Amino acid sequence: MRNIHRLIIVVVVMALVMAGSSVAFAQAKAPDSVVLKGAPMGGVKLNHKEHSVELKIKCDTCHHASKPEKPLKAPQEACTDCHTKTATPPMKTKLQAAFHNPTAQAGLCIDCHKEEIAKGKKAPAPGKCAECHKKENV
Repeated sequence: MRNIHRLIIVVVVMALVMAGSSVAFAQAKAPDSVVLKGAPMGGVKLNHKEHSVELKIKCDTCHHASKPEKPLKAPQEACTDCHTKTATPPMKTKLQAAFHNPTAQAGLCIDCHKEEIAKGKKAPAPGKCAECHKKENV
């Protein structure tokens, strides 16, 4: 019986240590801005600080949970850690499709901006590709 209590204490302590270290890891300082590269029309500069700190958009809004076929190596990873120009198995979604559909009328970024505008908030809605994709964003 005494060994069971010791085992329970060890397991609880290990769980607390692991939980604490994962929270500390997840709270690592994110970059102020990120350039999403790879599009032939040019990269997209994302003001990460504005979205995450000022607008208080939660990390998992963009950094979705991992899929069983490709588990995360960190709580939040760069999109390109999983999504590549051409979907590489086990992934089914290529990089461009992770952000918007082929006509750029819907998708992660565009849908969110449209929702914010519908709520009466200021969120520039991209109307043309070149409003987001710029050759100088490298």
